[in-house]
Amino acid sequence: MQAASAVKADSMPSLASQEGAVDRAAASSFLEAFGSFLLDSKKLDSQALERARRAALSTGERIDRVLGKLGLLPDTELALSLAAFLKIPIANLSSIPAAPVLPETIDADFVRFNRVLPLRIDGSRLDVGTTDPLSDEPLRALAYATDLTVSVQLFLPADFDRALDTVYGGTKSDGHAQVAGTDASEHDLQRLRDLASEAPTIRLVNQIITEAVEQRASDIHVEPTADAVLVRYRIDGVLRLVKSLGMETRAAVTSRVKIMSRLDIAERRLPQDGRTKIAVRGVDVDFRVSTIPTAFGESVVMRILDRSQIRLDFTELGFDRTRIGYFDDLLKQPDGIILVTGPTGSGKTTTLYTALQTLNTAERKLFTVEDPIEYQLKGINQVQVQSGIGLTFPAALRSILRQDPDIIMIGEIRDLETARIAVQASLTGHLVFSTLHTNSAVSTMTRLTDMGIENYLLVSTVKAVTAQRLTRRLCPHCSVPHPNAAYLADDIRRRLKRLSPAAIPDIRQKHGCDQCGGTGFQGRSTISEFLFLDPTIQRLVLAIAPETEIEAAARDAGMITMYEDGLEKVWRGQTTVEEVVRATRSH
Repeated sequence: MQAASAVKADSMPSLASQEGAVDRAAASSFLEAFGSFLLDSKKLDSQALERARRAALSTGERIDRVLGKLGLLPDTELALSLAAFLKIPIANLSSIPAAPVLPETIDADFVRFNRVLPLRIDGSRLDVGTTDPLSDEPLRALAYATDLTVSVQLFLPADFDRALDTVYGGTKSDGHAQVAGTDASEHDLQRLRDLASEAPTIRLVNQIITEAVEQRASDIHVEPTADAVLVRYRIDGVLRLVKSLGMETRAAVTSRVKIMSRLDIAERRLPQDGRTKIAVRGVDVDFRVSTIPTAFGESVVMRILDRSQIRLDFTELGFDRTRIGYFDDLLKQPDGIILVTGPTGSGKTTTLYTALQTLNTAERKLFTVEDPIEYQLKGINQVQVQSGIGLTFPAALRSILRQDPDIIMIGEIRDLETARIAVQASLTGHLVFSTLHTNSAVSTMTRLTDMGIENYLLVSTVKAVTAQRLTRRLCPHCSVPHPNAAYLADDIRRRLKRLSPAAIPDIRQKHGCDQCGGTGFQGRSTISEFLFLDPTIQRLVLAIAPETEIEAAARDAGMITMYEDGLEKVWRGQTTVEEVVRATRSH
């Protein structure tokens, strides 16, 4: 190999400075070709493409960058589409080198600055991963410096950052290690503000947030331990460790999140709650922030409320045609109470939002009372509970009933007073939706009577109860047929008598790929059970019958339990038996 001087970052023009200086003719040609590709592959509709085209022509920016900034395509989807259009492979995280390639020639700052990562040398070819394969200056510089032919692979943005950390480690330039001075005095308020405002801290927190959104996480957990600060993402309902930061970052990171959420950085003895909105890759994302003091410092949890990812559609949520039919019938009721039950994080609020969206027409007035409001819905009056000033669930509901509503959603029935107002609203001709924390649909009746609601009021007002859980969906890109599919199919057929004899199973198991981060799962699906208060169930509730007797009567009437609903999804290759058991704790 011909010797060459080391490539230095400061010898290359900044990518940021090039964004406004893209060759107009080349950009226009790329715009038309890539736009047509996205349209043909149904990644964009014509209206969205036209919006992006106008923005690209007016700013002179490339169409792919405009799509990202406008939030018309998620970063991952945009990268995959670009790779398919350019016919280049996606960089595989499993092929990341254990050590830097040609470190004496290719400077680490050049790699970080230009976001091009050398992966391996194969003969006279240098494989390089980049987040921007259309920026050829860094690639030509690598070819010149190494005297090798450069072969390009495309990194997903979050994957590139993880790969960079793996190969080169955290250094002062990327803001990971040296958020300096936290040991000076964590009790110095001004020092905390200074630490939180330093560029390395800002970059670190922004990277944590950006990666979480790109990986479809629902929560970010920042947890101090005796010797490290752990960063974990909850993805598809399961926590995953993604970073371990030095203890010197603890005060700086916590203070930065507090400042972003408008919390008191001087208060470290009491829990605090806040909210913030952050633009991630051109898309505004809401975050609900909670802090609580622990033995080793403050634990921070950020709930990600990404409106671009929410799909208020029963089919998208995982309900089959039978259950969608149940909802259609319930939503036609003129009055009554419809309850959705399950533990925290089981998708209850999303199900109710979907129902409200279906009912949201100009002829109806809809109100919600929530604590907190998770997603803002156009055309629906949403009230945030504020107990500190006396705006509790009961107080808000009393006022709402004077606003002439047609439909009311109560975020959660927590006490007898709220339950009584819900019953009163139902009896006066309103359709009421609410959630409740119970393990099954049948146990909801017991829970309400334990609160103090009379049985005769329950049977007069409650129309139906649905209990639900979330199971992880098998990754559609890498799931494989289950080796014991025949045995499992026989067992499922014995349990589900209603399966058609002609039904063909497609029982699969997880495998793992880059698309799903090696977990074998991508996204979640709802499994549910519906309890309708028909005359038989009403008589049993009035007679204070045991839950087992009520459940037996409901199953005789055709109720499909959550476990059985989950098995149907296993039969269709959507999830696994282990996932269903984990979600329902049934055997």
